[in-house]
Amino acid sequence: MAPRFFACFSGGRSRVRRSTTPDAIATADLTPEEQRRLSPVLIELFCSQGCATSPEAEAIATRLTRPDKDSESVSGNLPPLVVLAFHVDYWDYNGWKDRFASSAWTVRQKAYVEALRLDTLFTPQVVVGGRTECVGTDLDKVAATVRSAPRFTSPAMQVTFQRPTPETLQATLTGKLNMKIEGSVDIMVAFYENGLVTDVTSGVNNGRVLPNDHVVRRMEKATSVSDLAPKKTVSATVQVQLWDGFNPSKTGILLFVQNSALQVLGVQQFKLPQTV
Repeated sequence: MAPRFFACFSGGRSRVRRSTTPDAIATADLTPEEQRRLSPVLIELFCSQGCATSPEAEAIATRLTRPDKDSESVSGNLPPLVVLAFHVDYWDYNGWKDRFASSAWTVRQKAYVEALRLDTLFTPQVVVGGRTECVGTDLDKVAATVRSAPRFTSPAMQVTFQRPTPETLQATLTGKLNMKIEGSVDIMVAFYENGLVTDVTSGVNNGRVLPNDHVVRRMEKATSVSDLAPKKTVSATVQVQLWDGFNPSKTGILLFVQNSALQVLGVQQFKLPQTV
């Protein structure tokens, strides 16, 4: 890929793409119990160890998922949120190959470029709920985008895990999406890893020790459903190849529902048993 088509941003990019949906839930008038049932907001971070400003964006994403007094003073009260960090591969030519990069994540980012009518790929990019995007190093803009994101009732799926072989993990999902589906949606399942550390020995981040959280290691479409009633039971199974160094204590699983416009309609988190 020709490098002129890509950019590594540190901030100041003013355009923010937003769209809304009539199915969004206004949270102001909900009871605490009703708010508890809402999905967290999904942040997708497109980043690379070969981009000079991606580490800052990753630190911001982690900071927002682990609020402390300082982050609250900067970002204000935020709804619950979850992060998936997709490491893209188009910076791998630039002196350092990101060990978490995948061409599949680059393809996913390209799909957002088309869906959000953007000009080009860039890192670090944040996409919120599949509807809004901004530069990942701009904490205030990321926080504002999360605050304005529509909320949806969380799916109520149950999951069981099996190891068909030592090298594979299978997740079987059954339950209700708790939303009326008109048209078709995909139920996606992402396996991500926290607490990773990389010693970078070349490229723009040469000499740095980079912490990486929320790193997407595998993602599969569990199933597609069409014209579904809210209380209709859905069942699906996904099986993934485990990666080198797989550690259940560092691994999280995220289910999300996404329509054909790539808008996220619901999110549910699962814990992976330590004995799996």
